[in-house]
Amino acid sequence: MKKDLAKSSEEVEGNEAARQIRIGPPKLTRFEKARVVGARALQIAMGAPILISPSSGIGNPIDIALAELEAGVLPITVRRMLPNGEYQDIPILWLTQKED
Repeated sequence: MKKDLAKSSEEVEGNEAARQIRIGPPKLTRFEKARVVGARALQIAMGAPILISPSSGIGNPIDIALAELEAGVLPITVRRMLPNGEYQDIPILWLTQKED
């Protein structure tokens, strides 16, 4: 049985409790960052629209994906799982804000 920790009854009641990260560190791990940047770079290489204004110094899809991540414009959610099947879906914006 898989349980979504982000949608428990106690979190629905409070606003701050809904934004609480219950699984893993409060920042984006290097493995999550690599996965997100790699996936976004592949999307860009396949012709997906760029979410930031293009600058003259950025031409590589990986550099564009990193710039989008740093700008906080990626609409991506990270799913963190526990061995017992419980998981939490965390918007990437929450993880990058706490990274600073």
